[in-house]
Amino acid sequence: MAGGDKIPKRLYKYRAFSNLTLDVLVADNLFFADPSTFNDPLDTRPSLETDLGAQDLERVFIKFVERRVTAEMAAAAKKIKYRGPKTVEHISRQARRRAEELIANIRYNATNPEYEVADPLQVLLGQYVEEELLRQYDKGIVSFAERTNCPLMWSHYGDQHKGVCIGYSVPDDAAENLYKVGYGGCRFVEASKVAAMLDGDDIARQTVDTAVLLRKAASWRYEREWRLIGQRGLQNSPLELEEVIFGIRCESAVKYAVVKALEDRRRPVRFYEMRELRGTFRLKKCALDTDELCAFFPRRFRSIYEAFETVSEVEA
Repeated sequence: MAGGDKIPKRLYKYRAFSNLTLDVLVADNLFFADPSTFNDPLDTRPSLETDLGAQDLERVFIKFVERRVTAEMAAAAKKIKYRGPKTVEHISRQARRRAEELIANIRYNATNPEYEVADPLQVLLGQYVEEELLRQYDKGIVSFAERTNCPLMWSHYGDQHKGVCIGYSVPDDAAENLYKVGYGGCRFVEASKVAAMLDGDDIARQTVDTAVLLRKAASWRYEREWRLIGQRGLQNSPLELEEVIFGIRCESAVKYAVVKALEDRRRPVRFYEMRELRGTFRLKKCALDTDELCAFFPRRFRSIYEAFETVSEVEA
């Protein structure tokens, strides 16, 4: 993917407080989300520009289908412990047969007289290639921001300031999987670039990867997003947890729980809270007074009544 951008000293993950957030903090995990679950349906969904003819699009489509079916059947064969040259040959035959069946169906559908385009076969193949292209991307994404003091980020991703913002540093061995998101432009990716990618062209691969994974609408520019790419699901964090910032509305009990949960961590974590800059719409990150917090919690309410027991006995 396109690189070269200087990674900030800290990257931040805004989150509502939840069981998953606690797992992220205490177990040092990160959740790599399926891009199809993102709140913007246009995110990670580029459109294919069919700058190739039907014959070349067929070749691209066949390659995609053969790769997908081969991977699916190889996984199934591994699960049932089938292996050896005959298994490999069988998988190859089945993948080719499936691709040929799909091509035959597409060619037949293209003969429908209701299509009012110059080349229905090219249009249909473009749609199927676009679908297969997106199916090939099975990686997960963790999104980060550059700033802790963005009001929109706190409102949209920090549970309206009731959540937290988690700060990470980036070790050298994790930097290769971290990429900066670009904003604006169009959503098109050329079919010719996809074909070149399938033929092993690394520059074409970077172009396609960027179009699929690292391009968003200009309206999202305020996020200043970076994306960590990895295997989907809950994974060990390759980043280094450095700080936790609590939102303005975050409950004191939540702050206490997080502070106590991390107090014996081998690498200490610093704690902050967001405050308003009086008379402005700006936010400021301030150090959290953990001593004051721990002096009040854990609290036992009935202690208030017990404090009057002696007084009551004297008066009686």
